[in-house]
Amino acid sequence: MAAIKELLRAENDGTLSFGDYELNEKKKLADFEFKGNVYKVKTYKEITKLECNEMFVYESVPGTAVTGFCETDKGMSFGVEGVQDAQITLGVEEDTKYQVLLDGVNVGDIETNISGKLTFGVELTEGKAIDVKVVRC
Repeated sequence: MAAIKELLRAENDGTLSFGDYELNEKKKLADFEFKGNVYKVKTYKEITKLECNEMFVYESVPGTAVTGFCETDKGMSFGVEGVQDAQITLGVEEDTKYQVLLDGVNVGDIETNISGKLTFGVELTEGKAIDVKVVRC
């Protein structure tokens, strides 16, 4: 995987890919329609952020590239790549416990608070994607 040069794209398998951690200046793409929703992405080397219908979905610091992003009623899954370790924050259900798996390894259960944000770190090496799965317990 590499940076998503289109900033945000729909994949043939029904998932989304977004983010370009190689950009030196912030770029954004708004009003991207996908499966009846409207998405907006902001991305560059410092941060990548995705919104759906003006609601927070994903943020990484520093910026990352995400492929195969899929949300279900039980959680979400995606691949993530970047040039260095990143902190990822996801918008999920409030006051809910989630299991976080990185490359199939359970790194723990995390409970969200009233904001519904789930935050965890990933160790990244450029050129190697990490598979992330977040499942409601």
